Order: sequence, then C-alpha cells, then structure tokens
Amino acid sequence: MAAETHSDSDDGMDEFMDKFKTQRYKNAFSENNWEQEFNKIPMFMKTAPEEIDPKNYPELACLQSIIHDDDRSPEEQAKSLKDEGNAFFKEKNYKKAIVSYTGALKKKCGDQELNAVLLTNRAASHFHLGNMRSALNDAAAAKKIKPGHLKALIRGAQCCIELHNFSEAIQWCDEGLKEHTTDEKLRELRATADKHKRAAERDARKVKVKQKKLHGEKEALLTAIQNRGIKLLQSKKPHLKGSESEDESSAAMEQLRLDGLSSQEVTGAQVFQDEKGLLHWPVLFLYPEHQQSDFISAFCENDCFRDHLNVMFGEELPPWDTDRKYAPRISRFVCLRINKVKVRINIDLLTNIMQFKKKLYSV
Repeated sequence: MAAETHSDSDDGMDEFMDKFKTQRYKNAFSENNWEQEFNKIPMFMKTAPEEIDPKNYPELACLQSIIHDDDRSPEEQAKSLKDEGNAFFKEKNYKKAIVSYTGALKKKCGDQELNAVLLTNRAASHFHLGNMRSALNDAAAAKKIKPGHLKALIRGAQCCIELHNFSEAIQWCDEGLKEHTTDEKLRELRATADKHKRAAERDARKVKVKQKKLHGEKEALLTAIQNRGIKLLQSKKPHLKGSESEDESSAAMEQLRLDGLSSQEVTGAQVFQDEKGLLHWPVLFLYPEHQQSDFISAFCENDCFRDHLNVMFGEELPPWDTDRKYAPRISRFVCLRINKVKVRINIDLLTNIMQFKKKLYSV
C-alpha cells in the first residue's frame, strides 16, 4: 500500500515537471524588463517611489508597515524612521528626509543620544534646502541635549555663517573647540567666520565715515542756504523726533530736512556747494503754451540769466518757437505793490530770484 502511494507521488511530480518544461514562467526576468523588475525590489532600488502602492511595490509596502508598526517600542520605531530618513538623505531627497526625521522625533523615545542624532540629521536636511534658521534651531536643540555633539556644533557654525551672524558662529566654534581641540573643521569654520566678521566691521566703519562726511556736507549746505536768506519748501511729511541722546546739531538737521534740496527731474540733480563756496541750483524753464521746457542741472548763483538765454535763444532758435516770441533780450523784473503803487525791480542774477519772496514776471 505504501509502495503504491509512493508511486502515485512520483507520477504527480513527473507530471508537474513535464508541465513546467513546456509552460513558460509568467513573471520571469527578460532582457527587456530586468532593470524595471530589479527596481521594484527594495534592495536594488536606485530611488524610492513617490507613492508606495502595495500592488506595484508589495515588498516595499511590507517593509514600510514594519517601520510604522505601532506594536514596537518608540525607540525601535524612531530608529527605523531614522534609517528611512538617512536613505532619503543619500538620495538628496531632503524634504522626505525631514518628514522621516520629524516622525522619529514625534515618537518621543527616551534615547537622548538618538534624539540628538535625529535633530542633527534634520538640521543637515534643512541646511541643504537653504532653510538656515530652521537648521540652526535644530542644531541648537541637538546641542542642548548633547553639548559636545560635534556634528551639531559644526552645523550650527555653518548656519550662523550663512546667516551672516559671524560673532555667533565664532561662539559655536569656540564652544566646540573646548572639547574637540584638534578638530580641523571647527578651526576652519572659525577662521572663516573671523575673516568675514573683520570685513563686515571694516565695511561698517567705512559706511559710518561716509555718512558722517555726507552729514557734514549737508549741514554746511543748509547753513549756506540759510545765510543767504533763501526759503525752501518745507516737507509736509511729519518727521520722527530724535532721542534725547541726539545732539543739537542732529536735531537741527532734522528741522532742515527740506524738499527743496532735491529735484524731481530724472537726472536727480540737486543743489550743491563748490569748493569756492558758491551754490549751484537745478533750474527748470517752462514754456507752457508750447508744452516745452529747458533744464539746467547746475545754474551757479552768480550766473547771469542773459548768458544762459543767449545760448537758449541765440542765433539758432528752438524749432517749437515758430512765432519767434522768445529772445535773449527778455528782461527780468519783479513786480511789487508798495503803497498801492506798482514798482518794478530788475533782477538778473539767480541769487536775487532765490532770495525774493514775491511773484516773478518776465517780458
């Protein structure tokens, strides 16, 4: 009876083997699909898929379920998520790495060494994404857990340099060098931070000297304008009051911040004082009936109007003046009413006009 059963078993195997020889394996690798099939196996994957579909990636879905298995301890889950984040980091998929490291930290495991590593790794991911402030916060949190964590100290110094907080970067390096006295990376970062700090301080001094010079020039200019009795248009915008520590000169400068010092022309021409102490003003000539204008960017206060008019309306007249109404012989005067009597006062220099407070006429 036993022999018969053995014979039946052999007959069944022979039948299966015969069928196996004639029937082709459906899921076998071929020259056309072997790379695609290999990429579905977690061990041989070059990059992880954006979404893990159990139908297309059953093995990977199985591994993921193991990683996120809530039945395991928080430490085990955090370690699995850390490994997942490290894999994403190696692929330079820093956003997914951050998600994995964050998930691991949310497990709140009691392994402080692991938590420091997770924070440092997440800081590295933020750093490569350009999120310097987030990276610095994570590095600081890792350093708080483990003060001597070398990678956290290095990352914190790098973030401070990128944020141009060079003094803080030096502090990170000095703190690290107390424990890691021979670490070349920390020494290199400290030298870099110190170099940038010195350059920033030098540039700040240059800016301060330049601002002081400009302040002095403007103060001298405003004094010259005041001494000539010239009134400028006061700004309607309210100015912030200076602090009590400001000196009287600064307060006076705030009161003298006048719109008349600037020009609305595209050239940006402004009044200035030359080395001889003479003022040069931007002057605009308007011809409203022709919708035309002339602009002199630097009209010296001692210049005569006739000299400029000789150039503007000399032998070659402007093409828009078809009626020839404009000529160099135009006289300049001020029309005043003194004791109800009209009085004409001839003026020719720009200074005379700038000092006058009444309406001007030309004929």
